[in-house]
Amino acid sequence: MKRLLLSALAAATFCIPAVAEQKIKWRSFDSLGCLMLRECTEGVLKVSSWEDLGPAFEDFGEELDSIISSLNAVGASLYLAESKHFAFNMRGVYDVRRNNLFLNDYYLNQPTRLIQVIRHEGWHAAQDCMAGTMDNTFTALIHAEEAVPDWIRRGAERTYSKNVLPFEAEAMWAMYSETKTKDALGVCASNKKMWDVYEPTPLTREWLMEEGFMDSDS
Repeated sequence: MKRLLLSALAAATFCIPAVAEQKIKWRSFDSLGCLMLRECTEGVLKVSSWEDLGPAFEDFGEELDSIISSLNAVGASLYLAESKHFAFNMRGVYDVRRNNLFLNDYYLNQPTRLIQVIRHEGWHAAQDCMAGTMDNTFTALIHAEEAVPDWIRRGAERTYSKNVLPFEAEAMWAMYSETKTKDALGVCASNKKMWDVYEPTPLTREWLMEEGFMDSDS
């Protein structure tokens, strides 16, 4: 069963040995790993409100502050990091091990694109929560695969490998919505259980029952 609940960011959850920051190969998976381990902190800003991203993000202020508040409530944080920390063409990443979300500051002058990155990676945090708890390294689908619009799925198929496709397609769907990520993380940060608000898929239900999060009467 565990192989059926994958981390949608599996490629980014590898373990990198702690390396002195000055020895890091920048713009590589080495530097990404160092960032995620919080070993590399130069040029990395913790985002506490939309204002930390600049006035261009004011139109998204309410949504962003809600997402940030929910992340903080579950022990997660949002960081803005210089592009040198990221592998080529990577806009952001969610660390399923430490529950932090990192943004590439290269896209800071593209507010619409960056808010989409936040929604996308934030959705992976919600998928993490759907797997029972944030204190694990697994993610679970929140919606049935067939709920994802066809045009979203086709785009995901051109970008992602099959083993992470359902997770990434769902996150791409959230990327274009002003409410999906905000609402899902809001549930995660509340006293409610994700699966009481979002009807779990059969595999997610099976996982939750196996792990003791749900009983057969739920």
